[in-house]
Amino acid sequence: MTATQPTTTTTNTAAALGRPGAAADDPHRGFRRGWVGTLVTHVCLVIGVVLSIFPFWWLLVMSTSTNAQIFGYPPSLWFGSNAMANVASVFANVDMLRALLNTVVVAGSTAVLVMVFDSLAAFAFAKYEFPFKRSLFTVMLATFLVPGSLSLVPSFVLMSHLGWIGGLQALIIPGAANAFGIFLLRQFATGSIPNEIIDSARVDGAGFFRTWWSIAVPMLRGGLAFLGIFTFITAWNDYVWPLIVLIDPRGQTLQVALAGLSSVNATDLGAVMAGAVISIFPLIGVFIIGSRHFIANIAAGALKG
Repeated sequence: MTATQPTTTTTNTAAALGRPGAAADDPHRGFRRGWVGTLVTHVCLVIGVVLSIFPFWWLLVMSTSTNAQIFGYPPSLWFGSNAMANVASVFANVDMLRALLNTVVVAGSTAVLVMVFDSLAAFAFAKYEFPFKRSLFTVMLATFLVPGSLSLVPSFVLMSHLGWIGGLQALIIPGAANAFGIFLLRQFATGSIPNEIIDSARVDGAGFFRTWWSIAVPMLRGGLAFLGIFTFITAWNDYVWPLIVLIDPRGQTLQVALAGLSSVNATDLGAVMAGAVISIFPLIGVFIIGSRHFIANIAAGALKG
């Protein structure tokens, strides 16, 4: 009993004097540090979530308010009483159902075509050898340096020669493949598809398209899901190119149609925001459906690692 007292006294003295061994000797100090770090982390996360959600919350609030309530001071952060009137104004001034259908067709078709063509090109660049492979890949990457606005006039002239002005195909076909998707999926394919599996498929007599469909597509599911979501959202929110090409009011996409709610003399902001709220619901559904695939793919990769 007496033999352990000097050790205890030395330990307490070291903790009191702040010597290096004091932290290891204090059984509660690590707990306190971990508790404080966890609290700070959670506070930062809560602040980040609030800052991220607030614009959407403000959008919902404005979609239920009148112009007077929107511009009132101090601004109200709770729902107004004009929600149904704003929605009725949207459907009264815009052919909302047709615009939604046109946008779904354009965004859905573009996303599917991009996933097909980009995955084919990415699989070839990643796992096959062919003449001028590096040169073609470099030229493709160089297109990242070209602003999209520079292609508006040449694209319009081409669509005019094809007789596609005013048709939805003028929005779908030019966006059927892009360099970003090829580069993204090529990086996925390089790291996730072993060469041994490709060689085994060749031995079994599988051609390029059979190997792509049976091996590459399942293994690129996470990248394809992300690319599909990204492409769908980009096509859904596109405004400038549809505004230039779609000359028939009945063929307008959603963003162009919603822009018609605004005018120079008067703008019903409540109706505009109500239309914006209606337009984001399909995007949320697509994200929820598609995100499951690449999140599952990331989790599977983490378990393998």
